[in-house]
Amino acid sequence: MGFVKEFKEFIMRGNVMDMAVGVIIGGAFSAIVTSLVDDIISPLLGCFGGMDFSELAIPLVGDSKLLIGNFINAVISFLIIALILFAIIKAANAASAKLKKEEEAAPVTKICPFCKSEIHIEAVKCPFCASDVAE
Repeated sequence: MGFVKEFKEFIMRGNVMDMAVGVIIGGAFSAIVTSLVDDIISPLLGCFGGMDFSELAIPLVGDSKLLIGNFINAVISFLIIALILFAIIKAANAASAKLKKEEEAAPVTKICPFCKSEIHIEAVKCPFCASDVAE
């Protein structure tokens, strides 16, 4: 019974649950990015020079072929997906940094003019010296 209890505790820990949610969200996000590349970006690139290499093959012995075109298509798709993900993550990081900077810029404390103690920004009376603190 100890093994089952330990396993249950392991599964219910926060980081395991966070990882599970991350994998599920990642799968859903992967479908969105793949659709963006396959359905929007690849056809647009195809308009400017036919980016489909699927017919490119190197004949081998007999009917065998080395389908190098499919590999080239996969590499191009990977590079496009990596570029799109880089742009999305860069924009998200910039937005997050901006929000964090705004949060840090807002003061949360002030100094009591009488006893020079640090007090909450919204305090009207100093908890240290009981003086009325004007705005």
